[in-house]
Amino acid sequence: MTARDRFIEIFKSKIKREGADKLLEYIISSDFFVAPASAKYHSAYEGGLLDHSLNVYDCLCAYLDRDVAKNKYKLSYSDETIAIVSLLHDLCKVNVYKVSKRNVKNKETGRWEEVDYFEFDDKLPYGHGEKSVYMITPFMRLTREEAFAIRYHMGFSGATTSIETNNVSKAFEMFPLAFALSTADMEATYYLESENK
Repeated sequence: MTARDRFIEIFKSKIKREGADKLLEYIISSDFFVAPASAKYHSAYEGGLLDHSLNVYDCLCAYLDRDVAKNKYKLSYSDETIAIVSLLHDLCKVNVYKVSKRNVKNKETGRWEEVDYFEFDDKLPYGHGEKSVYMITPFMRLTREEAFAIRYHMGFSGATTSIETNNVSKAFEMFPLAFALSTADMEATYYLESENK
C-alpha cells in the first residue's frame, strides 16, 4: 500500500463527519500528496507532507496507547478525533511550496551547479495552526478540543511573545489533546524525519 493509499484509507475509515468527503476531495485536488513538509528542515522532499502527516498519526496513536496515557492521565479520544488532528494538522502547507532553482557549489568538483529547491510562497498568510483550522472548518466542524490541538500543535516553538507562551500553556492545560498532538509532531519531526537521526 502506498502512503497516499494509506492516508485515504485511514481518512475514509476513521473520519465520518459531515463534510469529510468534500474535505478529502479538496485534499486530493491540492498538492497535499506531493508537497514537502518544509522548505529545508524535516521531510523537505516531494511527498514529505504526506509522510509527515502519517508519521504524526502513528506517533499520536502510540502516545495515546501507552498505559500511563490511558490509566493515569485518563486520555481517551475517538479514532475519528485522532485521525482528524494528526492527518490534518499541517493542512496549511498545501499549495505553498514551489520548486525553484538556485546555484550551489559542488563540494567534490568545486563547480557551480543549478539545483532545485523548495521555495515557500504562501498566498494565504494566516499563520500556521490557525490556518489549518481555518482551512478545515468550511468543510466540516471541529470540536473545540480538536481545533485547539491543531492550532497549538507547534507548542512553544510557535510562541514568540510572552502572551503567546501563556496561550500555549493554557491550551495544553485545558486541552490535553493539544499537548499530545504537539508531542507526536515533535517526535515525528525530530526523531523520525530529522536528517540528524
